[in-house]
Amino acid sequence: MENVSKKNGTDFASHDSAHGLRDLFEVGLKDIYHAEKALSKTLTMMMKNATHPQLIEALKNHIADNKKHLIRLEEIFKSTGIRPSTKKCDAMKGILKETNELIKTTDIGTVRDAGIISSEQKMKHYEIATYGTLCAFANTLGEKNAAGLLKKTLTEDKKADKTLSRIAMSSINRNAYYADAITTAFM
Repeated sequence: MENVSKKNGTDFASHDSAHGLRDLFEVGLKDIYHAEKALSKTLTMMMKNATHPQLIEALKNHIADNKKHLIRLEEIFKSTGIRPSTKKCDAMKGILKETNELIKTTDIGTVRDAGIISSEQKMKHYEIATYGTLCAFANTLGEKNAAGLLKKTLTEDKKADKTLSRIAMSSINRNAYYADAITTAFM
């Protein structure tokens, strides 16, 4: 969706822009479909770089959830008559790039685990915001089946976010802090 002109700082949309809620719903579905597909490879890499057993298990669960989310999105495309395709998700692309960089620049162990949780929660928060919005759009559009499927995914993502917070607060953040204190003491 390109802008074709500006007047007094206002962008005017091109002819292929979203013109209504149904268009926004479609764009949002294609965006999160791209995001979920892009997550697959990075989640596996994150799991291979994690060391805390609970974090590894949480990442395994996210990988399994990711597969379910993709299947649900495909069901939503079918039930709404929207052609299943992706729209490049710049937000998730940025989070994934940041995650790859974080893994390359942190020591393996607790500090990296804390960084992985941070990255995973950024992913979850993006998903929660997107699925929440799409669920509201689906309800407004009368797409009850889509709304139900989106709500399931939203609930799973909220639960995963709480699990990550619990894992971080149980020991990982504290141990990463002590690793930092020890490193600083020897400098």
